[in-house]
Amino acid sequence: MPSSKVQGRRGIAPTKKAKPATRNKPGRPGGSNGQVRDRILDASELLFAERGYAGTTLREVADAAEVTQALINYYFGSKYGLFQEVFLRRGKRISDQRLERLHDLEQRDALSVTDIVRAFLIPTLELRGSVAGRAFIRLQARLHTEPPEISYELRNEAYNQSTQAFVEAFRKALPSLSERDAYWRVTLMIGAYMYAFSDTHRLEQLAPGVCHPEDSEEVLRQMTAFVTAGMEAAPAG
Repeated sequence: MPSSKVQGRRGIAPTKKAKPATRNKPGRPGGSNGQVRDRILDASELLFAERGYAGTTLREVADAAEVTQALINYYFGSKYGLFQEVFLRRGKRISDQRLERLHDLEQRDALSVTDIVRAFLIPTLELRGSVAGRAFIRLQARLHTEPPEISYELRNEAYNQSTQAFVEAFRKALPSLSERDAYWRVTLMIGAYMYAFSDTHRLEQLAPGVCHPEDSEEVLRQMTAFVTAGMEAAPAG
């Protein structure tokens, strides 16, 4: 009896031809769904920050994230759906961190205006430590120049609750501060920090070697002193 048949009877299976390794299809890269979504969001954040909503195409996002447009639509539904998730994933985190810091302050006997200002600023200032974080700060500043149908709902969803809480905190720390002045001054604080944090490079040109806007501690000291003085100023009338 041939040896090959004997081997077969003894349960030794014939060698199977190995299957060729499967390759990832375009738009279906390896990794978990969460990793793919995050890669799309990260690529979109950089592009939206640089070019704005209207100036960014899904084709550019797909190329940057190395996926297909169909996959972007699968996860986010539309360009606006993508923009919405890009903005809210960090915007809501900033808002939550502000509220946490404010809650910690409120456990103390008295609220300090300086401490309230720092609690508001620090969550955004900390984003300057990464390329992605800086991109979001620019994106946040850009949101104010986007059409109302794009910007208003997102800004309200991300920040209304925390902004209202800080208005109330400032009024508690400054009993003579009117509601109108409190809203004006918080709004002006927001405008000032967006400009100061968003890497316009204006100070490097205006006062080279004098001001150091890359130094986050210097930025925080200057912003805190400026905003605190504004909050504590006499009524606007």
